[in-house]
Amino acid sequence: MQGGGGGVSCAVAGEAASAGTPQRRRRALGLTIDPAGDVEAPAERIGRLVRESPVVIFARRGCCMCHVMRRLLAAVGAHATVIELEEAAEEAAASAAAAAAVPALFVGGAPVGGLDGLMGLHLSGLLVPRLREVGALCG
Repeated sequence: MQGGGGGVSCAVAGEAASAGTPQRRRRALGLTIDPAGDVEAPAERIGRLVRESPVVIFARRGCCMCHVMRRLLAAVGAHATVIELEEAAEEAAASAAAAAAVPALFVGGAPVGGLDGLMGLHLSGLLVPRLREVGALCG
């Protein structure tokens, strides 16, 4: 991300390995990773995170396609919330919700798909109006 932006970036901590181990809980600028100590199913967590931010990318740690998605969004003035998935169940839930493989992009709670979906919106001229519509861009 280039300097001066007010972007939000969040990495989701992995679930505890065993039932007796406490979960990690973090809050990042309005995103609730584990609300009030409740244990959510991965699909519920994905749905809630998508509703809490206008632009969300679910990706694996170090994903180069996610980096390209973030750079394109930043170039048009939107900063995505990036959720790094560490468990297979979370990745499967994100893929199912987006009807695409990870990385999966959601804009305004609606699935866009992966990098190909983002590029399609951008090249068709529909990306900026959609980002403006969901409040991810000013002006």
